[in-house]
Amino acid sequence: MRIIRGSHRGRQIYPPATLPVRPTTDFAKEGLFNILEHTFEFDGLDVLDLFAGTGSITYEFASRGCRNVLAVDHNQRCTSFIAETAKGMKMSNIRVVKTDVFRFLGGLKSKFSLVFADPPYSHENIALLPELILKKEILHPDGWLILEHPGSYDFSDEPFFLKHRKYGEVNFSFFEFSPEAAD
Repeated sequence: MRIIRGSHRGRQIYPPATLPVRPTTDFAKEGLFNILEHTFEFDGLDVLDLFAGTGSITYEFASRGCRNVLAVDHNQRCTSFIAETAKGMKMSNIRVVKTDVFRFLGGLKSKFSLVFADPPYSHENIALLPELILKKEILHPDGWLILEHPGSYDFSDEPFFLKHRKYGEVNFSFFEFSPEAAD
């Protein structure tokens, strides 16, 4: 696993093989960030990474200059790995929270420019995430939710759906929050 761009470009990260994760492939991550770079200026953005796993997406956002990147995962080994890795790379813009994502979202009051969610592909509540996140209004106006999911899901009929991209076996559905449409 490597960081593609930014202040830590090319940095290799070696998560323990014992972490219960399915990291986003470098190929898919590169495609995702090519899209994001053409839409967002990363400097000063607040980002939420749900089901953060190894922190691959977290490090990418932090390396590109996002002001705050909040990584949330329920697994202690994952959150410890992310926190230790961020500290070792002196990424002070990363904060890590160990908790259940759905419980976390229920009490969340902060707003973000970008929310990335990469739940386990076998998670029974993947289909609930767009509605839960977008109705909670935790995104700034014109903020995006990016949901990584298996190809068996189609979110194109969901409110705020923007586009879908596929990179190998990795699927991303993009949603753009509009307060006017939320009413």
